[in-house]
Amino acid sequence: MVKKLRPSPKPRIGVYSMGLQTYWKQFPGLKERLTGYGEFIAAQVEKMDAQVYFYGMVDCEEQGRACGEYMNENGVDLVLAHSATYVTSASVLPVHQICKAPAVVLNLQPTARINYEATTTGEWLAHCGACPVPELSNAFCRAGIPFRVVNGLLGLTKTPEISLTDENTAELPQAVRAWKEIGEWVRAAGVKRGLSGARIGFLGNTYSGMLDMYSDFTMVQAQTGAHIQVLEMCDLDRLLKTVSEEETAWKLQEIQEFFQISEDKAADPLAQKPTREQLEWAAKVAAAQQKLAVEYRLDGLTYYYHGAPGGAYEKLQSGFIVGHSLLTAGGIPCAGEGDLKTCLAMKICDLLGVGGSFCEIVVTDYRDGTILMGHDGPFHLAIAKGKPILRGMGLYHGKQGTGVSVEAKVRTGAITNLACTQTGDGSLKLIITEAQACDGPIMTIGNTQTPVKFKKDPDSYMDEWFAQAPTHHFAMSVGHNASLFEKTADLLGIPCVTLDR
Repeated sequence: MVKKLRPSPKPRIGVYSMGLQTYWKQFPGLKERLTGYGEFIAAQVEKMDAQVYFYGMVDCEEQGRACGEYMNENGVDLVLAHSATYVTSASVLPVHQICKAPAVVLNLQPTARINYEATTTGEWLAHCGACPVPELSNAFCRAGIPFRVVNGLLGLTKTPEISLTDENTAELPQAVRAWKEIGEWVRAAGVKRGLSGARIGFLGNTYSGMLDMYSDFTMVQAQTGAHIQVLEMCDLDRLLKTVSEEETAWKLQEIQEFFQISEDKAADPLAQKPTREQLEWAAKVAAAQQKLAVEYRLDGLTYYYHGAPGGAYEKLQSGFIVGHSLLTAGGIPCAGEGDLKTCLAMKICDLLGVGGSFCEIVVTDYRDGTILMGHDGPFHLAIAKGKPILRGMGLYHGKQGTGVSVEAKVRTGAITNLACTQTGDGSLKLIITEAQACDGPIMTIGNTQTPVKFKKDPDSYMDEWFAQAPTHHFAMSVGHNASLFEKTADLLGIPCVTLDR
């Protein structure tokens, strides 16, 4: 795959365990045992490509305040609060009053079943993490602190010597489920970290008249932390002039590696084999686009420009599609028609490692019960079924100019569509739908298209979709990611709705 041009920052995850200070003298070894469980959690989270800050044990109000300060000092994106045994809520509340990072309480019991005949009070206390969670939830609620809870098994692979029961629970479904959920929270925190301070380029303008596309840059930054870098066509044109013959040849080789060059076999006479001149121009423009992304440290790009008929900028924009597909595969998602909101949805998908290809509704196949979804323009190469095809377009429909376009479909299997729209008060909203990408026929017109089957028939699904007032674009990701996207929306503080469940 294309190498990432800008590595995504790792999420910063705070972890602490909680307990009651009074217990430590009463039950020797209990504190060390519970702290060991917390260390295990921290180690597991660190394997998720996260920076982990483990405070240790919070067992009184003073430790709660110190832990909150520790989390703030390290700028954590998420706090995993390990409910190791009973604790007074007064000990834990200060952590989250001081540190405003989202909190997830981990109620992870070390064993699937205690040894009833041999269990002592100290042994029981090592397994009663659920006991304080109602008290904590009540205190958090009354203090106005949002919280989430993950219930399940701890998932150790061996039993500590101090234990009187079997704690090897890693393969049990309650542990697998819990750790999948924890992993989703960590990945969602990575999106929050990745968007905060991300630089999204806005090149040109929004397609005239597409009222759903228009976005308030200030509101986008206020809600996501992403900076919108306004770019001009002359910025790209300046860099185009610096592209050498060697750089063009290297890009042309890259294009030939990642794409299949079509022959003159398409049904549409407008979509035939690209000429050598068209491919070389697309390669030169792609080299300039990469220079633009590097110079302005872009993490995403929203673009649209038509230029005067026959003008230099019309020719420049005619070479956009191939280079923007390569940038998208390289971790810099590119959304056409000036659709900043869908660029954000694509970036969320990219940060989560699930693709994110630019789509709209293409046509409905009532015989197969599918809706074709795709777009003219860039495609996410990492989620393609086979090699995408390049076709020479005699006309960009609805736009000016001619050039090379990408024809492809997302690989067969589970997919999730993620739309980012905006409500009347300016708030962003995510719309989520899980479905299946099918291996049905597509048109040979130089557009990306994927036949998608929803849980409901096409008309019933579209009834639900249109009722949410979406934009007409969205990002298509691979896998069933509704739970992951919902957690991401939660941490970003953006409302979301999941359809067709």
